Amino acid sequence: MSDNLRSSVVTQGVQRSPNRAMLRAVGFTDSDFTKPIVGVANSYSTITPCNMGINTLAARAETGLRNAGAMPQIFGTITISDGISMGTEGMKYSLVSREVIADSIETACKGQSMDGVLAIGGCDKNMPGAMIAIARMNIPAIFVYGGTIKPGHYNGRDLTVVSAFEAVGQYSAGKIDETELIEVERRACPGAGSCGGMFTANTMSSAFEALGMSLPYSSTMAAEDEEKAESTELSGKILVEAIRNQILPRQIITRKSIENAISVIMAVGGSTNAVLHFLAIARAAGVELTLDDFETIRARVPVLCDLKPSGRYVATDLHKAGGIPQVMKMLLKHNLLHGDAQTITGQTIAEVLANVPDEPPADQDVIRPWNNPMYSQGHLAILKGNLATEGAVAKITGIKKPQITGAARVYESEESCLEAILAGKIQAGEVIVVRYEGPKGGPGMREMLAPTSAIIGAGLGDSVGLITDGRFSGGTYGMVVGHVAPEAAVGGAIALVQEGDRITIDANQRLLHLQVSDEELERRRAAWQPPKPRYTTGVLAKYAKLVSSSSIGAVTDLDLF
Repeated sequence: MSDNLRSSVVTQGVQRSPNRAMLRAVGFTDSDFTKPIVGVANSYSTITPCNMGINTLAARAETGLRNAGAMPQIFGTITISDGISMGTEGMKYSLVSREVIADSIETACKGQSMDGVLAIGGCDKNMPGAMIAIARMNIPAIFVYGGTIKPGHYNGRDLTVVSAFEAVGQYSAGKIDETELIEVERRACPGAGSCGGMFTANTMSSAFEALGMSLPYSSTMAAEDEEKAESTELSGKILVEAIRNQILPRQIITRKSIENAISVIMAVGGSTNAVLHFLAIARAAGVELTLDDFETIRARVPVLCDLKPSGRYVATDLHKAGGIPQVMKMLLKHNLLHGDAQTITGQTIAEVLANVPDEPPADQDVIRPWNNPMYSQGHLAILKGNLATEGAVAKITGIKKPQITGAARVYESEESCLEAILAGKIQAGEVIVVRYEGPKGGPGMREMLAPTSAIIGAGLGDSVGLITDGRFSGGTYGMVVGHVAPEAAVGGAIALVQEGDRITIDANQRLLHLQVSDEELERRRAAWQPPKPRYTTGVLAKYAKLVSSSSIGAVTDLDLF
């Protein structure tokens, strides 16, 4: 089979002379028109430290592709900095950017008849956006993570960007002074790379390595280290081999490999956002996946890694301790991975892990031994009840008691909620409700890192609950429940909660319950009126019109016809 299976439509034949003329202008010579054309989806940007080192990696990818006999073509795609937009209207564009990234990669690759694509991503939505496009197109592809940031340091402790968010809560509660607040701010983000804990970016990169769509060990490398550049160049070479052998994404992204990825997400204590993103990726790949599948896997997979936000260590520490291959080997040994799942290298998972030790090194405590896990079951619980008939997602690490029943404190936006927390208006035993922040209602399903970090900083993490139809950052922990569906904007029960209502969050029973009778809920529902759209033009208006429920991944191409 020809290596330029797809691009030959623009490079071969007399009628394609004008096409070749334009390709000559970007560096093609006579001998290049039979080579595979490979896109490099480059999300380089100085908007965020997560992506500011990616241009260098794109150049190394180009070198690897060219040396392997391909013709690389670099094109750009966008990013939004979750950390910088957090707590503002700008965060409404974060989840939207996942769709924009997916659409832009699909548009460039299909519009230019590329034979394959190497996608490089940094900030949170780069990863799922790229993988959705890869699954849709089903052309040979590989994902390269831009790398994690190294930790900052202050007073003998490692810092991440979440340290700065929590410092705001500590300062507002009078626990630290302004000097310490500023010192944490100055040191939290020391250079290039995505946020350092097992937050959303590192969760998704780890999951993609487990999925088989990224090279072994690549998901926990530091952005600024030479091994990251070397791995990127090698990824180009591996992709050209995949093009020659026609290893396609949907041969790799299967039910088995997605189960492997979810198992790793549980084992490393990953972000709630992974639930939303894998529902969308599975749909793009034509794989059946539901919220209940996450609960099934959670029940059998322990949390093995002591990682931030609720733990002690960051992704670079995990890398030194053996990285994702070490975690995967432990899961494989205990029959919690599908060893026959294929990877982009052409090897199976079992073959990739053949030489990895069965147990982690004894001289570290980032990865716990199998007989001493952090938690005996996974940390991402799927809750249901009259407040979330379609489901909701709770992250239950880092809390002493995963149940609470308390009086509702109701807020119609993230901003009003944060203002109340910082003003000391939230008391122990209460359950905060933040609504109209869902996919349609926000629109865009904003992350709630500022309020949840303020709760932790104020010392209320074990005594205050928070539920929302919005999302949480991967940096969030505590008694928090997100992705409540149906959302308020479509008349979900969260829209009917009144100040003082009693709400039960019970992770053990997987329950999210409003203690109001069915009759009273029906009376409130009859009186409820949908809000006017917050945006009537532009990308947010289009997104609100098209987006599905979070319970099926908040996708924008559901039932278009």
